[in-house]
Amino acid sequence: MSASRPTVLLAGKVHPRVRARVETDFDAISIETADPELLDEGVRSRIRGLAAATAISADFIDLLPNLEVIANFGVGYDSVDAAHAARRQVMVTNTPDVLSDEVADTTVGLLLNTVRELPKAEAYLRAGRWEREGAYPLTSLSLRGRTVGIFGLGRIGLAIARRLEAFGLPIHYHTRNKRTDVAYPWHARLIDMAAAVDTLIVVVPGGAATEKAVNAEVLDALGPQGVLISVGRGTTIDEPALIEALSDRRIAAAGLDVFAREPHVPQALIDLPNTCLLPHVASASLSTRNAMADLVVDNLAAWLAGKPALTPVPECAGFDRKPG
Repeated sequence: MSASRPTVLLAGKVHPRVRARVETDFDAISIETADPELLDEGVRSRIRGLAAATAISADFIDLLPNLEVIANFGVGYDSVDAAHAARRQVMVTNTPDVLSDEVADTTVGLLLNTVRELPKAEAYLRAGRWEREGAYPLTSLSLRGRTVGIFGLGRIGLAIARRLEAFGLPIHYHTRNKRTDVAYPWHARLIDMAAAVDTLIVVVPGGAATEKAVNAEVLDALGPQGVLISVGRGTTIDEPALIEALSDRRIAAAGLDVFAREPHVPQALIDLPNTCLLPHVASASLSTRNAMADLVVDNLAAWLAGKPALTPVPECAGFDRKPG
């Protein structure tokens, strides 16, 4: 232990680049999960920073009397009790922007794969069926003529919208508040937007406000030609309702990169012929994940050096330090 270097806790399965940089720049302590039993009282009092790759509760925050900053790996930070941290004047940061383009690219790819069945067509070729049986069957769905509704027009949602505009698709959106910097039609209610479009892309963060927001009523409003794409948090989708809607063909198809209880994926979703499923890979490229890791450590370093946080979450913006 160095008296001159802050102590940073690595909690959970942290990214290797986060670990390497924290172990180089700080006195590092590692635990597999945020379990207070894994830290004795003397260690708890030393911890000033926390690199989070697991759930961080209010109780755990309260066990660290000198904690100053929690740096979360990812844009979504619903696993961290940021409101409680803010009340304690503990800064919470996340990793926006550096993954927006990667997630937007993946979302467009997932949409194409879902409507044009490209993974199934490749599997058909690899199995030798093209040569034995002839051409892959024509797909009943296409991007042509579709209207897209984006649930959550933040950084990632806007990047998705810009890409789909280039495909010639009209864009609608639903957010709590209407944006003043876009001309897309805004819907105050999700169900109203679902009724106005036939392709629903869900990119909102998790948490109580969005839990199971895409329910049976929203899916029915989307309609029998409807396609659902989910790349935000799995908890935003009512999975049993989605399975039923897909089974009954009340919507046409779904492409999902996130699930309610990851890494568990309901077998019913796997078995359905009208789903395209990915194992939460929207930001999973080496370059993007390394950029996210760097932002985690850069936030820790800035705050512990008495500088403003680089990417504070909204709950903590009120006590961020002034630059200079």
